[in-house]
Amino acid sequence: MDANTTRVALVGGGAGGIGAATAAALVASGHRVVLAGRTESTLKDTAAALGDAADHVVCDLADPGEATAVVDEVLDRHGSLDVLVVNAGGPSPGEIFAVTDAQWHRDLDLLLLGPLALLREALPAMAARGFGRAVVITSTAVRQPQPGLASSTVLRAAVTSAAKLASRQYAADGVTVNCVAPGATLTPRRREVLRRRAEAAGVDLDTAAADDLADIPASRAADPAEIAAAVAFLASPQASYINGTVLTVDGGRTEFAG
Repeated sequence: MDANTTRVALVGGGAGGIGAATAAALVASGHRVVLAGRTESTLKDTAAALGDAADHVVCDLADPGEATAVVDEVLDRHGSLDVLVVNAGGPSPGEIFAVTDAQWHRDLDLLLLGPLALLREALPAMAARGFGRAVVITSTAVRQPQPGLASSTVLRAAVTSAAKLASRQYAADGVTVNCVAPGATLTPRRREVLRRRAEAAGVDLDTAAADDLADIPASRAADPAEIAAAVAFLASPQASYINGTVLTVDGGRTEFAG
């Protein structure tokens, strides 16, 4: 690939939160970005705010059957797909035996089968071009299981293993696959999790938030842009020898696993 060629990135969940922040970081680093998600109005608004370097495609990334169409659409519009950011959002909170079978099946598609289908469709074309970056957004729950987020803990651990296996497939062709595991981040998802915790503990939301921050050495939650910076680095040419790993971005909360 010519070093002067504009690289094209597909960012899942691009309308808000970590996805929108990642899209902004990639645009700032010179990428053409395609935002993917289910709601056209919010995708259009986010793309418009990012300017001419942003496009959008409406799809349900939790449906493995849509992966081929999404990747083909990006290739048809822009001629390449060089960076894939797999960002699927989070399932509903719940304890391990409180998650229903129906929810497990929905979350399996959202957190494992949908992401795996995207990787399967996108990576071969990247390898053929000699450059590719895939970054899967997971969670620190894969390293320190969180009882109230059972579905996320179990299935993000599964997609982390899948990403590790995928990272071996095209490494010799210039393609890397890595994960970014965010900790507490200032998103609507975090507010929902804290609200559930507050209700379960019989405390107010401010108390639940303060209790959560007490475990973070940085004493604050991350701004989505701080997660996006890690993704943008892994998507860069400078990260060419980083492959099959998990970059934890959590303010020091996760215990060291030596």
